[in-house]
Amino acid sequence: MQDKKHSRSNYSHQIIMQFLFGFAILAVVFVYSANVDILMSQNMLATTAGYIKEQCNRYARIELATETKSLMRIIESSKQISYQLAKNDGLCTEEAMESYARESYVSGIVLLGSDGKVVSQYTKEDVPEALLDILDSEVLLNTARYPEKRYAVRLYDKDGSEIDIAAKAREDKPGIIVTYYKTPLEYIESFNLSVSSLLSGYNMEKNGTIAVSNGDKIVASNDASLIGMSTSEVPILNKINTLSVENNLTHTNMEGEFFSQYFGLMERGRNFYVYSFMPERNAFSNTPRLMLSAFVIYVIVIAVINAIKFHTEQKYREEQIATQQEYTDKLQIKNEQLSLAVSQAENANMAKSNFLSRMSHDIRTPLNGIIGLLEISEAHPQDNELIKSNQRKMRVAAEHLLSLINDVLQMSKLESGEIIISHEPLNLNRLSDDVLTIISQRAAESGITIKNDSRSVKLEANWVYGSALHLRQVFLNVYTNCIKYNKVGGEISTIFECLGEKENIVTYRWTITDTGIGMSKEFINHVFEPFTQEHCDARSVYQGTGLGMTIVKSLVEKMDGTVQIESTEGEGSSFVITIPFEIADEHTDLSDYAYEEINLNNIHLMLAEDNDLNAEIAQTLLEDEGAKITIVNNGIQAVELFQNSEPGTFDAILMDIMMPIMDGITATKKIRELERADAKTIPIIAMTANAFEEDARECFAAGMNAHVTKPLELKKFKRTIQAYIDRRN
Repeated sequence: MQDKKHSRSNYSHQIIMQFLFGFAILAVVFVYSANVDILMSQNMLATTAGYIKEQCNRYARIELATETKSLMRIIESSKQISYQLAKNDGLCTEEAMESYARESYVSGIVLLGSDGKVVSQYTKEDVPEALLDILDSEVLLNTARYPEKRYAVRLYDKDGSEIDIAAKAREDKPGIIVTYYKTPLEYIESFNLSVSSLLSGYNMEKNGTIAVSNGDKIVASNDASLIGMSTSEVPILNKINTLSVENNLTHTNMEGEFFSQYFGLMERGRNFYVYSFMPERNAFSNTPRLMLSAFVIYVIVIAVINAIKFHTEQKYREEQIATQQEYTDKLQIKNEQLSLAVSQAENANMAKSNFLSRMSHDIRTPLNGIIGLLEISEAHPQDNELIKSNQRKMRVAAEHLLSLINDVLQMSKLESGEIIISHEPLNLNRLSDDVLTIISQRAAESGITIKNDSRSVKLEANWVYGSALHLRQVFLNVYTNCIKYNKVGGEISTIFECLGEKENIVTYRWTITDTGIGMSKEFINHVFEPFTQEHCDARSVYQGTGLGMTIVKSLVEKMDGTVQIESTEGEGSSFVITIPFEIADEHTDLSDYAYEEINLNNIHLMLAEDNDLNAEIAQTLLEDEGAKITIVNNGIQAVELFQNSEPGTFDAILMDIMMPIMDGITATKKIRELERADAKTIPIIAMTANAFEEDARECFAAGMNAHVTKPLELKKFKRTIQAYIDRRN
């Protein structure tokens, strides 16, 4: 029983709280909506009054311009009449005066003597009183004493018509010419008609009542009953005049009518006032609707809340069950994700193990050959032919090992996105000649013939933008595959075609075909995958890493090109490479710099190298060519040695990049910043194992002149040194 009473008490308490809360909401809505309505009314009245004010100002400006033009015309008319009088020897008969007025388009002419008395006059009707009032004014009479002076004014006659007056000194004899033009009242009232027509589109119920007064007189309104009345005769306007500050909303009532409340404001123009007002009931048109809407919404919300509360207990158990099920599902998904992660980790470890196994085999194979050949040479020190043969074989093995390392590093950079294709001018003819020179020698050693199709002709516009280093690598990789997997007596043919030019972009296609062992259709789908080779003995027989075609595809795609392969097992393969290039202007090809004989005699070189073995090798090779070598072990020693030496001591600096204490990049910058003439001109050549193009760009940015990679190719190294020394001299 007590529980029921407690439940009823709670229910009553909830009803009271809901009622009070609803009342508070309605009060807030009422205050808010009333303020919004007042603000909207003020904005509407202000916008309307402001627009009417601007239009009236525009009409006033037009009227002012018209007045100015009219006064200028009457001045010109007085000048014309003065000229006619002088021309006719001062003839001023009635007929002559009428002729002057007609030809000058004036309403009347008055001739005054030098004393200001009327000598003669002509007018279509009686002389306006406004004109008579100013004939003896000092300003007008001054025109006789100062012939260069003109007098013009607009006056209003007692009937409201406009009179434009002009006066000037006579030219034929002393005296004053006074001309005037009278504008009838009906033309003057066109301004008021224009404003009235402007207000005719405003609805009183929607936009309120609008009135425009000129002084105290209402000249226009959208309430026709107000036109012609005085603002003091209209109680609401009189009240607004008394209480209102310009452009501020005023809340007032009609005099003697407490319940007739109005909102209104006033705008002041140049020579007029604009009033805008509306009844209070029109201003609060939205408040009742908002109050009713708020009440309905509140009732609906309370009903929904009570319905939700009623079903809460029933849904609680369902939600608990759903939460438990959701937790179970998430746990299952997490377990599946964990299993997948474990599987991926195992696959990654397996791939890493396979990679290390392949690399161990591929690296140990040439190293085993080099070590074995060294042992054979040591065992037969007197057999010079055998030692020379072993040295040639060791060079082949070392070059294969270097190629393997380069391929692995290149693939790593491609996968990480670190390689950037340069945008530099290059000569495709020169590039093709370089590639064919290298490949022809390798093909001849393998007993393979290189053939070019008749379409492979020299280009007329052979300069394009691209990366010569990466293009050369693409074609060398493809040609190397064609040689490696070919047969003795086989052929490699090349077709070079231009597919067209459009918007300064030219597209070229190379079709390279060999007569080698070919590939199966199944393997072609995997040929671009890293470390893939069709035959399990490929590494032993063909000495390949399985990275060449992967690198080709990655580089070609970075150049916005495509590479396609067609192959028949046992017959050969065809590689189709298509690349677009931006056309470049002609450039001086520095690679054309050739030497009949490279002579390093008496050339003094500074060698900055921290590795004693590398320094000894470079020193021996260069001194054998006649050069004088001074060795330093780090960048600081290089900077100090150059700084303390006399200008011209060194012909060039060979700079390693990775050195202790100070690296080669920093040392180069320090040297270039020295305050001596040869600091800016001495050739600095990078001699480094950092072999990628981005490494070369970093060297050039630091101020180096050239970039030579280790292991050193002596001929290329000598040519580079000689080229920059000769260019400096």
